[in-house]
Amino acid sequence: MQKDFFEHIYQKQQQIEFVPSNNLIAGWAMDFICLLYPEKSDKKYFSPQEIEQQFIHLEKKLTNLLNATKACCDCNNEAIANRCFERIPELYRLLNSDIEAMVEGDPAARSPFEVVRAYPGFLAISFYRMAHALFKLDVPVIPRILTEYAHSKTGIDIHPGAEIGEYFFIDHGTGVVIGETTIIGDHVKLYQGVTLGALSIDKNMRNIKRHPTVEDHVVIYAGATILGGETVIGHHCVIGGNVWLTHSIPPGSKVYHNSEIIVKEGVNIS
Repeated sequence: MQKDFFEHIYQKQQQIEFVPSNNLIAGWAMDFICLLYPEKSDKKYFSPQEIEQQFIHLEKKLTNLLNATKACCDCNNEAIANRCFERIPELYRLLNSDIEAMVEGDPAARSPFEVVRAYPGFLAISFYRMAHALFKLDVPVIPRILTEYAHSKTGIDIHPGAEIGEYFFIDHGTGVVIGETTIIGDHVKLYQGVTLGALSIDKNMRNIKRHPTVEDHVVIYAGATILGGETVIGHHCVIGGNVWLTHSIPPGSKVYHNSEIIVKEGVNIS
């Protein structure tokens, strides 16, 4: 390789500020989840004051991460971290509603402990809800790092900009994609392989709603694809597996993919 190639890489390196690793940022988020849900941790705290001090420590750590990533050069990152942590009780309430939805919606779920400890849907949703809280505070980079970390661990890809209501349940989850401008109501259940995506992709659409709206009490089965910013799935709809939708569906509808499966018994295939 020529020397000018190495010079190019060196100059590029000099232009990039140090940013904490993705694992360090994700580790902060996991510590936060483990504090909220000790079911995921082997740490013990012996008083409310100890727990309070741990929250203070995590808030300071978030401030340091915001400073290190140059998240908001003209803002008070300490104030941003404080505003984020002020929303913890609401975040905790939402996550508890998600856990309840999983326990009630999955016959295989034996307890909230099992959901918190073992369900990929809970991990993905908890990282999303934390990332969304930061996204709403206009924090760049870190929210996306958090949801992409969860994506790498679970196969569930939720953009931090999506708006998702309470009692949200992703069953199994692998291959689920939820785009940035998606709006999801309360008591919605998604199975594996569901895509809530854009009908077309163009950089000019950046500030336009590109992804669908899913109203309350909707179930979307495995492999369904729903596209477009003007597409609305009305409340109490059931969307069957492998359905492809690019238009709105009125409330209470059932939509199924009409596939033909032929079984011929006793046929000699040798």
